[in-house]
Amino acid sequence: MTETMEKLPKIDLHCHLDGSLTQGCIQELLGRKVEREELQVDADCRSLKEYLEKFQLPLSCLQTEGGLKRGGYDFMENVAKDGIAYLEVRFAPQLSVNENLDCGKVIESVLEGLERGAREYHIDYGVIVCAMRHHSDAENLQMMRVAREYLGQGVCGADLAGDEASYPMKNFRNLFREVNMLDLPFTIHAGECGSVENVMEAVKCGARRIGHGIALRGHGDEIRICRERGIGIEMCPISNLQTKAVKSKAEYPMREFLDQGLMVTINTDNRTVSDTTIGKEIAFVQKEYGIRDEEIRTMMKNAAKLAFASDDVKDRLLSRY
Repeated sequence: MTETMEKLPKIDLHCHLDGSLTQGCIQELLGRKVEREELQVDADCRSLKEYLEKFQLPLSCLQTEGGLKRGGYDFMENVAKDGIAYLEVRFAPQLSVNENLDCGKVIESVLEGLERGAREYHIDYGVIVCAMRHHSDAENLQMMRVAREYLGQGVCGADLAGDEASYPMKNFRNLFREVNMLDLPFTIHAGECGSVENVMEAVKCGARRIGHGIALRGHGDEIRICRERGIGIEMCPISNLQTKAVKSKAEYPMREFLDQGLMVTINTDNRTVSDTTIGKEIAFVQKEYGIRDEEIRTMMKNAAKLAFASDDVKDRLLSRY
């Protein structure tokens, strides 16, 4: 990565809290030594489903008020080393709800930890709450309604995450009809498992951004629709290769998407599970795909425009490019 790129203020719109807890934080919260292979995927990871297995250990650390606060602060402390100016961190509140914690308390605890870190490290941020594909519409909608109360007070939007191959987008039309009525902006994980239909269904449901969107590769008409509607494509190169969203490096469509004028952004997805940073992602795509400094700058501008942030924050970010 060039010196210019190292100094460039970075934006990360697609990053999961649980998949980004540091080894030190997890060890502290579990009270035992944790090996890196317990937290990171191997080079021979075969699928998204296998990749998602790495989330059980960090999730077990996010079951108490203290763990959630610590996790939020740890996240900010970690990303501060990566030259981040703005980020959106996502997590699934329902996965931390238990007999001692309701959904509101889960969200408040994470926000408290993040806010402490944001003040200390001078980073703007927003929280995206994730509905889960394996949860019922009723469970997901209940969480969204609670999260809506924190919109503009740390929460900035919503998402749908989980095992895409087992739970196609058409199952969630009713859910997002309701979410639209809540006036909660949202992105949706789609196109990570080869289904361009899932991507287009997410767009029809009202998603302003698509998490990954790799299945658009080679689909000219669908790419055109996304370009004309200004849909953001949250690409996470290292993670996408690990989950086998494409079969090989050569098939990764970042160059195609940029050349087709899509609103591409570059993101980390899961810093710990994928052993990555924004700096690593930039260096990787520049080396493998010849992505130029100016195109990285364009992706950061795209991220600033697509962020679920206030106009003040967006204007401040865009002025830095």
